[in-house]
Formats: sequence, structure tokens, C-alpha cells
Amino acid sequence: MDTLDTQFRQLHHEGLLILTNVAGAAGARLVEQLGCKAVATSSAAVAWLHGYQDGNALPLERLVSTVESIARVITVPLSVDIEAGYSDDLARVAEVLDAVIAAGAVGINIEDGASPPELLVRKIEIARQVAERRGVKLFINARTDVYLKGLVPAEDRVAETLKRAALYQAAGADGLFAAGVTAEYEIAALCQGIPLPVNVLGLPGLPSPEALKALGVRRLSAGSRIAEFLYGAMATVTRSFLETGTFDTRELKAFTYGEVNALLATSGNI
Repeated sequence: MDTLDTQFRQLHHEGLLILTNVAGAAGARLVEQLGCKAVATSSAAVAWLHGYQDGNALPLERLVSTVESIARVITVPLSVDIEAGYSDDLARVAEVLDAVIAAGAVGINIEDGASPPELLVRKIEIARQVAERRGVKLFINARTDVYLKGLVPAEDRVAETLKRAALYQAAGADGLFAAGVTAEYEIAALCQGIPLPVNVLGLPGLPSPEALKALGVRRLSAGSRIAEFLYGAMATVTRSFLETGTFDTRELKAFTYGEVNALLATSGNI
């Protein structure tokens, strides 16, 4: 039987892998039961859950405990968003990577942000070295923020993304996450120009999953949007309860205590 790291790699070559990013163990257990072939964390959702802003602020011990708790309750591959490695110090990045892999991750997202791409190149090289020492065929999904953070003028975004993809692939990346791209012609250009599996983020205006698959996209991520919705829903029902003493759920449907409890009923046996 294939190991989880091998399974996760294969999923990027079997059509479009859709990942509904989660914040913790209960969400991971839920999405697995709903049919997700792998589980991925949202760095923002995990940070918010622990009371931290998104942006490389989450303490390592909180991240590791989250990864361990998720890995304990699922049987599918787990990919962890480690932002930019929570540091620009390569020794610290190596420490983060080693801890996350030891906790059960077989894939990671690691991003360039506003830093020079050469820094992410070094982090990817470190990630590959750490994973090899651990004996894990880690799937390194390199996220470039060219689109999401508007790092270059609009007319240069495709060329800059292709340039960075080549650098990251040479360093050992297994996938390229072009977070923020939504235009069909740009997605097509990226998929044609990048040999790695291309990942896009589920944003308004994005083509349908069927169209993405036809364009060559191999991974679609929800990012933090599910967590954002859940917090919005919490605000709605909380406001209603404070004002009226009742829950105005409108079209929202909450789980009961029993449903959530039952979701984790057999988790200790996994």
C-alpha cells in the first residue's frame, strides 16, 4: 500500500485536487468524511484559532500541536501551510520544517511574499534536505504572491510568475501555487509554461472546476475563505442572540453538540 507522501504526490496527477482548507482536527475529520482525498491547513485559519494574526506570528509549538491533532484523526495525506517558514533565518526555518514533518505533514505550502525570490529558493532547498533526512517525500508547494500582493505591474504578472516558477522548481519545489490569479487566459499561460502542477486559489471570478481542469490546473484551494465565512456566521448568530435571545440563522445550519462529538467518536482508534 502506498505511503501517505506517495498518495499525496499521485493526487496531483489524477485530475483536479480540491482542498477545503481547515483550522484544526474537527474540521479535518469533517472534510475527510465528506470525501476530501487530502487535508490541508489554512495558515490564517490556524493562526486565528490560536489568537494570532496571519503573517508568520504563530508560535511553533501551537503549529505543531495543531498538526499533531489533525494527523491523529485522519487517514488521508496532510499538507500544512507554513507561511514563509515563520522566519527568514534558515536554521529556524529548518527547525519549523523538521517539527511539522515529524508531526505528520507530507506536504507543505511555503511562500515568497514580498521577499526576494532567492530567499524562497534557499528555503525550498532546506525543506528538501530536511525531508530527506526524515525519509519523507515531502510535496513542496511553492506559493508566489506575484498576483495576490501585486508585486509587479499587471502586464508583467505572467512573465514574473513563470520566472519564479523556474527558480523554485530548480530548487526542489513540486508544485507552484499562483495565489490570486483568476483570468482564464493567464491561468492557461501559466499552466502551459510551468511543468509543475499548478495550484490556484478559490476567489470570485475564478473559472469553474471543470474549466480549470481543462486549462491544466491540478490543485484548487479554498485558502482562508471557509474560516472567514464561519467567523461571519458566528458574528451573525451572536448579534442575533445578544439582541433577541434567539438565534437568527437565516439559511445557516449549525451542527449540534452530538453531531460534532460523534464526528470524533472513533478518532482515538486511528
